[in-house]
Amino acid sequence: MFEINRYYTELPKSYLFSRIAKTVADFKSKHPDARIISMGIGDVTRPIAPAAIAGMTEAVKAMASADSFVGYGPEQGHAFLRSAIAETDFSSRGIDIADDEIFISDGAKSDIGNFTDILDSRIKVAVTDPVYPVYVDSNVMAGRGGHLLPDGRWSGISYMPCTESNGFVPELPRTAPDVIYLCYPNNPTGTALTRHQLGMFVDYARRHGALILFDAAYEAYIESADVPHSIYEIEGAKECAVEFRSFSKTAGFTGLRLGYTVVPKELYGLGADGSRVPLRQLWLRRQTTKFNGASYVIQCGAASLYTPEGREQIQQTIQYYKTNASVLREALQQAGLTVYGGVDSPYIWAKSPAGYGSEQFFNLLLERCHLVTTPGNGFGPSGEGFVRLTAFSSHQATREAVSRLSNLL
Repeated sequence: MFEINRYYTELPKSYLFSRIAKTVADFKSKHPDARIISMGIGDVTRPIAPAAIAGMTEAVKAMASADSFVGYGPEQGHAFLRSAIAETDFSSRGIDIADDEIFISDGAKSDIGNFTDILDSRIKVAVTDPVYPVYVDSNVMAGRGGHLLPDGRWSGISYMPCTESNGFVPELPRTAPDVIYLCYPNNPTGTALTRHQLGMFVDYARRHGALILFDAAYEAYIESADVPHSIYEIEGAKECAVEFRSFSKTAGFTGLRLGYTVVPKELYGLGADGSRVPLRQLWLRRQTTKFNGASYVIQCGAASLYTPEGREQIQQTIQYYKTNASVLREALQQAGLTVYGGVDSPYIWAKSPAGYGSEQFFNLLLERCHLVTTPGNGFGPSGEGFVRLTAFSSHQATREAVSRLSNLL
């Protein structure tokens, strides 16, 4: 028989959020009358902004006429959207990003998982701990994980612990990795890096010839003045970093699927012959081979978000979720829990009560409060003792969750 990719068989049997979904489904089958409030998986609940709906509606109408029909588009994304992104997300902040350095995709998760296709299979990677599972699992699938250790870490991956003791700011790697994954504002802890703290990683990467894969999916939630919205606000970052952005948490496109990746022209890797190879060129080659481009209709919807009306509507939605985060954070603190995050991000990182581990607290909240969270140890060993809550519910559900939590705690 044919052989399979053996590295897939070495992964844990199910993806973290798939496992949680099954646990919740089993609970519902046993308690059909329970009113479950989900604050586990980071899915949004607010409707799509009217500006985006209008943009997509016009695009759909265009498909009905031979004169305006649009077929295959450019794999890198339509120029009208890339231009709007370059101007609004970067130029307005004093960052020089060209249109052709922006690659539109069907979501940041896909690009993050796929980007190492253009890197050598033997690269060494470093991740924060706790960590968004995609960073680890995609490298395990590619054969870079080594073997799974008893504590849940992989022998071939370097971990940078983010704990209470270091203020959830990871130490610089000690193993000189080739690739460093950073997500800030952070998923799952909800914490952020200041300009100085992020600058230390950029300086490190430039000194050691490392590549930073920077996940900025939650940048729209930043309110602290000293927290950068883009890694390219840091001098020299264009020489060492790729940035990933998402429309999921900013515009509610979780079901529509759209994101983009920035690969600067100043960014080079090392070829087998020792020559300098531009990563943008390789990523373009990869995308034109394996990707046919994001939906034209969805791109039209996204472009409408860059109008004054669209931007205002997006801010209203983000403020809606930020209000939920503030309510959750304050209520949990008043109940006596230690909490982090919820200021520059939509995530609350809550410390379990004394005597409870992550899984125990997760089960307690599900069974007693009918509240779904995410156990922190699912994000890595350093997440043990915490649970993650999201602010993506409705105001009503958030208030109800707070009431249930207060009664329990």
